[in-house]
Amino acid sequence: MLGTVLLLLALAKPACPSPASVASRRAEALKRLLEVFGMEDPPPPPAHFKQPPQYMVDLFNTVANADGVTKNPDILEGNTVRSFLDKTHGEKMRFLFVLSSVAKNEKILTAELHLFRLWPRATDGPKRHHFCQVSVYQVLEKREPDAPGGKKLLAARLVSLQGSGWEVFAITQAVRDWTEDESSNQGLLVTVQGVGGSPLDPPALQFASGRDHHESKKPMLVLFTDDGRRGASLPMAGFPDSQPQAPVLPAKMSVPKLSGSRSTRSLDRLQPCQRHPLSVDFEEIGWSGWIISPRGYNAYHCKGSCPFPLGENMRPTNHATVQSIINALKLSEGVSSPCCVPDKLYSINLLYFDDDENVVLKQYDDMVAGSCGCH
Repeated sequence: MLGTVLLLLALAKPACPSPASVASRRAEALKRLLEVFGMEDPPPPPAHFKQPPQYMVDLFNTVANADGVTKNPDILEGNTVRSFLDKTHGEKMRFLFVLSSVAKNEKILTAELHLFRLWPRATDGPKRHHFCQVSVYQVLEKREPDAPGGKKLLAARLVSLQGSGWEVFAITQAVRDWTEDESSNQGLLVTVQGVGGSPLDPPALQFASGRDHHESKKPMLVLFTDDGRRGASLPMAGFPDSQPQAPVLPAKMSVPKLSGSRSTRSLDRLQPCQRHPLSVDFEEIGWSGWIISPRGYNAYHCKGSCPFPLGENMRPTNHATVQSIINALKLSEGVSSPCCVPDKLYSINLLYFDDDENVVLKQYDDMVAGSCGCH
């Protein structure tokens, strides 16, 4: 009898979640969140402080607001931009980029070699040349690239000998070859010649190397790719501009509380359908070590009632209007009132370090509720 009473008391009294179950739910929540961002595990933070390439930072700022929300949706080609630094550690005019972090399902749209052109050295006497020819070759024979069949021309053009700055060469087909057969990646060779192809000794033009120059001038390979991810087909027009948004509320990554007074929940249902803040704080989640920008973002969420009659301010669909009428008139059993849900979604952008400490810019669709409506 006592055992039965204790069992009934145990069933009647809500059990508090144990620390182990809370930790388990947190781990499951973080796993699901990683899946949203297309990852199996979070990349480890760089072993030492690492400055991201300025090109990638500038690209992020051009595409997105400070909170990561897309402001220029048509700039990126595809949804991923990857940057790779040269691995030859300063071997002049030879470059090697390790592409092991590119997923097999990623489609290479454009590949660019970025080289920083140094100021020309001072020479005695009048300058005879104002331009030189720069050629980029795919190395086919690593030991003897200058032998017949040892290299393949990818790009060539005239470059000014005045001033300094970045030069960008398209090498898309070579990178596609490398991603299909990793062993074929023997690197790149760059040559500098006179306008007519004549040799220049010493070369009138030099590019910054990965070893001898500042981090911001290192040779870099930039890939624009598409990994095939697509979000729900909700309207994407009307991207937010840089006007101030609603304040972001502090958030902690924890198991959501299911408790709350009945009067509070009833009050929520009486409020009209509208958008409310929902902060995602990457530092609270524990991701700030590998995410460069943003530090977090406001995802927003939709909450409130959709009472009959639905006004235009509730942005109802025709289906929702009919459903609200059927519900109000009790014309059919089991038909609920329409739900308050997002009817416009925005994408966000993340700038982060991947597993190999390369800097990646990724765009994720349908991550921010732009507005709410009754559906």
